[in-house]
Amino acid sequence: MIGEKELFSRLSGPVSEQGYELVSISTSKGKDGITLSIVVDRHDPIALEDIVKLSDFLSARLDEIDPIEDGYLLDVSSLGAEKPIALAKLPEYVGSYVNLHLSHPYQGENILEGTIVEIKEDTLFLEIAIKAKKKAIPLPLADIDRARLAIHF
Repeated sequence: MIGEKELFSRLSGPVSEQGYELVSISTSKGKDGITLSIVVDRHDPIALEDIVKLSDFLSARLDEIDPIEDGYLLDVSSLGAEKPIALAKLPEYVGSYVNLHLSHPYQGENILEGTIVEIKEDTLFLEIAIKAKKKAIPLPLADIDRARLAIHF
């Protein structure tokens, strides 16, 4: 059996060539046998048909590598609709609706949701709704602890 780190190393390039980032690989053993879980990401949303195509692609590569001696279930998934965003990648998400956790509250709030309007130097401008009116507020990038995409209802 090939270790998860080695398998990650061997699949990173081919997954990248398909337009995805390989996030993690893990194996687990349950009552139905071994499951090989692969999580991928990319900037654009990942639809179910993307997962199906990538599963077929990975299945063929895994048949060549033969990482697990016995049979196993392949589970390919994405980080989801509310995936975490690396703070360094926030500029790539201008125009996106996000959830931000702040280390220094903005008007008493540690968590804000809104649309990233722009990022200038060390400041992120987030458009939020205040009493049904939209307002772009400046937030120091240094005050943002965590970020993720959010679903806007």
